Amino acid sequence: MARPEGNKKREEREESEFNERLVAVNRVAKVVKGGRRFGFAALVVVGDGRGRIGHGHAKAREVPDAIKKATEQAKRNMIRVALREGRTIHHDVFGHYGAGRVQLRTAPPGTGIIAGGPLRAVFEAIGIQDIVAKAIGSNNPYNMVNAAFEAFKIMESPRSVANRRGKKVSDIVSNRDVALKGKAAEAPEAEAAEE
Repeated sequence: MARPEGNKKREEREESEFNERLVAVNRVAKVVKGGRRFGFAALVVVGDGRGRIGHGHAKAREVPDAIKKATEQAKRNMIRVALREGRTIHHDVFGHYGAGRVQLRTAPPGTGIIAGGPLRAVFEAIGIQDIVAKAIGSNNPYNMVNAAFEAFKIMESPRSVANRRGKKVSDIVSNRDVALKGKAAEAPEAEAAEE
């Protein structure tokens, strides 16, 4: 009989390790012979704060049931995102899903999360501290969250790029740093030319 208690403790530990964010709740209606049956749809994002994240969408007759079902679905559909220094993304990326388009840009330390509602919930759940995001097109939370996940799937870490090319990680990172310094040097020259 000790086994069920062990499972209960494991479930409690899993609950505490994940950061759950409720993104949206909609009231939905099903038309039946006697009128309308109302229910609720919930969109939930679940992350561990260290680069793992998932999202889920579920419907139920009551809000708590919809949230619980969506959370369980999000935990089943988790992906891993490589974070740079555990605080931002490795490179700028553009993701789209349906009419929702999002642009995610890396940011220096201290910038914070500059993003609108649904995207902010995604970044807080995943553990990103510095990022600039812009939603272009649809502001539907479902499409914005899905577009962010498409962007995360496109994103690559320097380690995966180095493995694919057969190079060292230091070569990949040094090339990125040279490119960034070149852009930074061009900016003051452009401003001086305008004056």
